[in-house]
Amino acid sequence: MHNGNWNDGMGHGSWWWIPMMIMMVAFWGGLIWIVLTLVKRSHATPQIHTPGAPPAPVKASAQEILAERLARGEIEPDDYRLRLETLRQHSLPPGGSAMLTDATPGSAGTTAAP
Repeated sequence: MHNGNWNDGMGHGSWWWIPMMIMMVAFWGGLIWIVLTLVKRSHATPQIHTPGAPPAPVKASAQEILAERLARGEIEPDDYRLRLETLRQHSLPPGGSAMLTDATPGSAGTTAAP
């Protein structure tokens, strides 16, 4: 039977509401924080540039391509000098392109675009 004592004689006194209030604020604050975090992540725009990604490759010039072909052994040094001189005589404005015909044996009629 109930004797009118709300704390059932457990001796909690008048301070019991302090930890209960702290726990309630922590619970609701944590719940709100979780909901806001999930909403932000679902509405976030994807990153276009990732920090660890390598930069975009730069388009090589005709002279660089010619030097690479010489280094790989695709053309002879004499052919390289002739083509380089031709490139320098007929230099194109930036963004222009020229077609080079490969004159090495076994590759007749092949073209390379810089």
